[in-house]
Formats: sequence, C-alpha cells, structure tokens
Amino acid sequence: MASSLSALLLLCLAASTSAQLSPKFYATSCPGALAAIKSVVTAAVAREARMGASLLRLHFHDCFVQGCDASVLLSDTATFTGEQGANPNVASIRGMGVIDDIKARVEALCPQIVSCADILAVAARDSVVALGGPSWNVPLGRRDSTSASLALANSDLPPPSFNVSNLISNFAAKGLGVTDMVALSGAHTIGQSQCKNFRNRLYNETDIDSGFAGALKANCPRPTGSGDANLAALDTTSPTSFDNAYYQNLQSQKGLLHSDQVLLTGAGSRRTRSLVQTYASTPSRFSRDFVVAMVKMGNISPLTGAQGQIRLSCSRVN
Repeated sequence: MASSLSALLLLCLAASTSAQLSPKFYATSCPGALAAIKSVVTAAVAREARMGASLLRLHFHDCFVQGCDASVLLSDTATFTGEQGANPNVASIRGMGVIDDIKARVEALCPQIVSCADILAVAARDSVVALGGPSWNVPLGRRDSTSASLALANSDLPPPSFNVSNLISNFAAKGLGVTDMVALSGAHTIGQSQCKNFRNRLYNETDIDSGFAGALKANCPRPTGSGDANLAALDTTSPTSFDNAYYQNLQSQKGLLHSDQVLLTGAGSRRTRSLVQTYASTPSRFSRDFVVAMVKMGNISPLTGAQGQIRLSCSRVN
C-alpha cells in the first residue's frame, strides 16, 4: 500500500507540474513570441544544418541538470561558475549565440515576458521541424534559474560510455522511462560528435561494421589527444535529416557511440532492442514516441509562478 501511495503521489505531483505549463502561455502577453523564435531558428538552421542538432542538445543539457530552467546558458563570471565548463559541455555545446538572437528579438516585442528556458524548449522543437522532423505543442510558462550546477552537469548528463542499464537508470532518475530514453536517443539522427567520444568504440569494440570503423579511423587516430575534436556524423546515412535512419544504422552495426549501439546489441538490451527494431521499421511510431518524450523531458522540474526570474540576458542573472 505504501508503494501504491507513493506512486499516486508522484503522479499527482507530475500532473500538478504539467498543469502549470501551457502551450498558450504567451497567447495574450506576447502573441508574436513563437513566430519570432521560429524565424530565427529557421534562418540559423538554413545557414548551418548542424545548428539544429546543437539547439536540440542545448535543451536536453539544460533539462537534465536541475530541470528545464536555462541554467546551461549562464556564463562564468569572476564570482560565478556555471555549467558550460562541465566535461559534457566544454568545447562542445553550441548555439548560445542563436539563443541570444532570439532573446533580443522577443525582448523587442515583449520586454521581460518570455523566459530563456521557454526559448530553449521552443527552439528545440523548431530545430527538429526545420530538419524535417515532427512538430508538437510545447507547454510554456517556465522561468529562469538564478543558479547553475557544475557538479550536477558533470554527474547527471549521460556520457557516451554508458551501457543500457546506466542509461535506463539515468533517464529514470529524471522521470523518463525506457521508451522515452530510446526515443530521445533518436535525436542522434542529426548532429555530430567528437573523436574523443567514439575512439574507444572504433578500436576496441567488436559490434561495429568494419568498413564503417575503417572510414572513421582515418579522421580519428588511436592515440589519445590526437584529433580529439575531429567530428563525425552521428547518423552516417542522412546526417542533416530528422528521420529514423539512426535506428536502421544500429541494425547495420553503424552506431557511432557506444551508448548508441548498446541499445540493440549491448548486454541487457532486451527491453531496448525491440524498440530500436520498431523505430527502424516504423518511422511514424518513432515520431510519435519522440514527441511524447520531448514533452515529458520539457516538464522536468520547471520553475513556475514566482520562482526564478525572466532573465533580460540569457547568459547572466538580472
């Protein structure tokens, strides 16, 4: 009974949090906000397709560290250490300039109304759409944090070395299930990763297509420190299209990261393997589950009401 009551309490808390966010949050206070965000994102992705993946990743790296509160955007100062220097972020996260452009646009429309956290959530959706993926209604009404956590950024963001059980536990800690985790992993159908993240897979793992590995080795030498920042597409088939090719690549043993390929062939992958196979053959199912998972991720511990603030600049507190 205690377990049932705990589960019921969690459901009530989740429902309460979700109820505070609404896709129509700015309908009266800033009706032009969503169009302004879309305009800037669409132009940025048209200039550089990789930016779509970068903006989507920014939202993910924000939400997994103390909730969807734009903490990832806070820059270091003489008296403040943010999250951008954490191991998963340093010399890696991108797109802050695009967010700044969006913020300037919406501030001109509606001063101090639209939060940076909501901009991240909408920009992630618009990036997916710009690259051919599904759309969804983004619940809005988040406010911005006045703090960030370097320690949590180092501990809570899943590294590419994770196995299936690590991934399941990591996502479960954020209220996301196995289906959510496998669907969100499909974000790797766009974007690129640095050699340092997949070097070990190339040279030490066996569940990798030999031709695929050989081609990548030319740009990712074995010695650590040599070519660490060299990039490779996470989806070798259609790297700038948001589709289900990522899962088809896993079936061909062409997952770039260890944490990608283990979803199909890793130890303990029984629960994730069937989802990979379903998404590989049924793109509509992937799109549906991805949208559901993105909305759930966007509901991780948002600041609402009188909590936090609406930052005037996304990179610093007011």
